[in-house]
Amino acid sequence: MQGSTDLGKLVLRVVLGVLILFHGVSKLMHGPGYVLGVVAHAGLPSILAYGVYIGEVAAPVMLLLGLWTRIGALIIVINMIVALALVHLAQLTSLADTGGWALELQGMYLGTALAIALLGAGRFSMGGSNGRWN
Repeated sequence: MQGSTDLGKLVLRVVLGVLILFHGVSKLMHGPGYVLGVVAHAGLPSILAYGVYIGEVAAPVMLLLGLWTRIGALIIVINMIVALALVHLAQLTSLADTGGWALELQGMYLGTALAIALLGAGRFSMGGSNGRWN
């Protein structure tokens, strides 16, 4: 049974890592302009906008490699909380046209990252299953 548990952890890591990384690569290609605007509008220091690259590029790579997985997942949790607070707060109690929660994708990212932070990387990782931070 342990093998299927480790395989499940791998699936969670890869799916979340790839999907979040797409957002990070898009921001790398188009620059930090949008995020800088959101951070400035919130009255926060502009340097905080560059944290999105940690949360959407570095942390997903950590998940994909299974290296410092719990830390990478916690970074994504923080990234998602900040995104919800700065960009999606008005949608928190809204439903989409299809009847689902308007923030179901963001909620799934947040929940999956939290699960990975609690579960760790599993055996199929660069850190193995015995690493303290994996």
